[in-house]
Amino acid sequence: MKLLYANTVGGSDTVPEALEQSDALGALDEEGQAFSDALYTGTVEHMDAIDQQIGAHATGWAFDRIAKVDLSILRLATYELLYREEIPAGASINEAVELGKRFGGEKSAKFINGVLGAIAKA
Repeated sequence: MKLLYANTVGGSDTVPEALEQSDALGALDEEGQAFSDALYTGTVEHMDAIDQQIGAHATGWAFDRIAKVDLSILRLATYELLYREEIPAGASINEAVELGKRFGGEKSAKFINGVLGAIAKA
């Protein structure tokens, strides 16, 4: 999620630099690192389709007005919902809501839950 946020706000750091700055490397074993890399890479590769889904299901919100943290969380979870069948939809949504509570604004968790719920139903 942090890498996607850096990508969204136009950070110039490379993936390894962003990971090192966020201290995420110390928390992940080799398998976790590979999984994280796959999620980031997959999300970036499918960004246009993911953004179309978010835009279509963020009822009442202009896409460019979605908070960057919320957008990063939504992108990651939408990638999981659409392209990672081995990850249960409920798990993706729950993790995204928790990230929204931790890193987003006061209403982020509810917004994220609503958008992802709509995407999952579609």
